[in-house]
Amino acid sequence: MKRRTFIAGLAGTVAFPLVVRAQRTAKPPIIGYIGANTEAIDRPRIDAFMRRLAELGWVENRSIVLDTGWTNGVVARVSEIAAAFAQRPVDLILTAGDNQVIAAKKATDTIPIVFAATGDPVGNGLVASLANPGGNATGLSLQLTDSVGKRVDLLRDLLPNLHRLGLIGNVANETAGPEWRAALSEAHALGIETISSGFSRTEEIAPAIENLKGRVEALYVCQDPLVGSSIAEINASALDARLPAMFSVREWAERGGLISYGPDFSMLYRRAAEMADKILRGTKPADIPVEQPTQFDLVINLKTAKALGLKVPDALLYRADRVIE
Repeated sequence: MKRRTFIAGLAGTVAFPLVVRAQRTAKPPIIGYIGANTEAIDRPRIDAFMRRLAELGWVENRSIVLDTGWTNGVVARVSEIAAAFAQRPVDLILTAGDNQVIAAKKATDTIPIVFAATGDPVGNGLVASLANPGGNATGLSLQLTDSVGKRVDLLRDLLPNLHRLGLIGNVANETAGPEWRAALSEAHALGIETISSGFSRTEEIAPAIENLKGRVEALYVCQDPLVGSSIAEINASALDARLPAMFSVREWAERGGLISYGPDFSMLYRRAAEMADKILRGTKPADIPVEQPTQFDLVINLKTAKALGLKVPDALLYRADRVIE
């Protein structure tokens, strides 16, 4: 775990109790960040979080300290990092993703937890309700299952003759189940046949996508930290298989995927910083309602479309919030 810690220097070797108490009082609060993806993926998001904290008056390594632990998409690492933060202890835990929040809540029921993004916080038992989260956690919900239908519709707009859709994702992540089931339901409602192909490790991604080659006309990729950490492998394998891929995270399209529809994670992390600011100044997480994004961005990568030999309809391009050329 990479850590940046504030070390208060002591003058001499004698420390009177009053001086020690004063130093402890002056010690800046520590935020422990459980990074669900690789540092390369999460760094822009955590930078957005820290910039917003700076705007709210916090100075990194002076009035606030950030301690980071990266899981690199490995589920087993999540509990280790959460336990280390609880034992230290940190003053607030920041993370994203249902598995990460579950691990943090298992590690501590007293340290405040702010989640910058989760798929289904109520369904997965992270909070009692969006309006009254209760407990020690609050944050932002992605409305992930609510927006699945829109992503399937967009795929149909892109491929009017779409009849067979491949669903891929991390089958070892139980919290990804709601999005997977929603995608199955939405596709079937439109008369689209689905074929599922899962993986649980990065090295299984290429075979999972190759298994769908020639059997489907497009891919729907279910969101997951392993997906984020392995996005290069997913995009390369989808291109090799000549399969357009739909994502719910804009960075995945920016990193070579064809199309994405979902909220801007940088904005979610900025809002999470505002929640963290309130908590560090005394507000209880239980009193801060879980929020939902109000803006969803459609991103289309024309470089990838060209590589696939795919003509993106003009009507879809006009609707895009960002077109990568």
